Amino acid sequence: MTHSHIVRSFDEDLNELRGRIVNMAALVSQQFSQAEQSLLEKDLKLAAFVRANDKLVDQMEQEIEKNAIELIATRSPLADDLREIISAIKISNALERIGDYAKNLSKRVVVLNEIKNFQINHSVISQMIGIINIMNKDVIDAYINKSSDKAISVWTRDIVVDNLYDSLFRELLTYMMENPEFITPATHLLFVAKNIERAGDHLTNIAELIYYIVEGKPLEMIRPKGDNSSETNVDYSG
Repeated sequence: MTHSHIVRSFDEDLNELRGRIVNMAALVSQQFSQAEQSLLEKDLKLAAFVRANDKLVDQMEQEIEKNAIELIATRSPLADDLREIISAIKISNALERIGDYAKNLSKRVVVLNEIKNFQINHSVISQMIGIINIMNKDVIDAYINKSSDKAISVWTRDIVVDNLYDSLFRELLTYMMENPEFITPATHLLFVAKNIERAGDHLTNIAELIYYIVEGKPLEMIRPKGDNSSETNVDYSG
């Protein structure tokens, strides 16, 4: 086997790994869009479909990790290639967590659907999910094109998601104080918003990994964050 053939074969293996990352990100984005639709339309079947599809997200993460480990074991990559392969494992881990948040959102649809006379303002939730999906698309574009500038652009946009969450938190808190009978559904809606906000955090983590892949050093800027007055120690993942 000639050296050029070995190099070409390794490039093909790397492209396959990249393709798996792109496909996983596309599925995660679809999960969020369908979870939003199930919430807006009170579509329990679609919510169930999103939850079932989370197994596929998990499977894709496992396949990416296996693929990456095999590349390290059989190809002994160095420098840039090794950095990219290890980062691919971390990116798939972050995408899996984002998928979990979409699944958790769909779980809340079932609970919210059972509560009568609770009028949900979906506009902020829809805004947040829209931004998350655009961030997802752009961060994968940055990954494909190895653009550290685009990665930084995604990284800085997380503050918009944070600010929307903070505004919704205050709105729901006021609503619960004025309407104690709706504390439970308002709390579930708050959990939905927090899941989306956490997805944004993971997308910024992916942006940092892409910057590291391209530049060969960590992103040392301080991440801009919104007002953290709405932060609590509540577990929002259930």
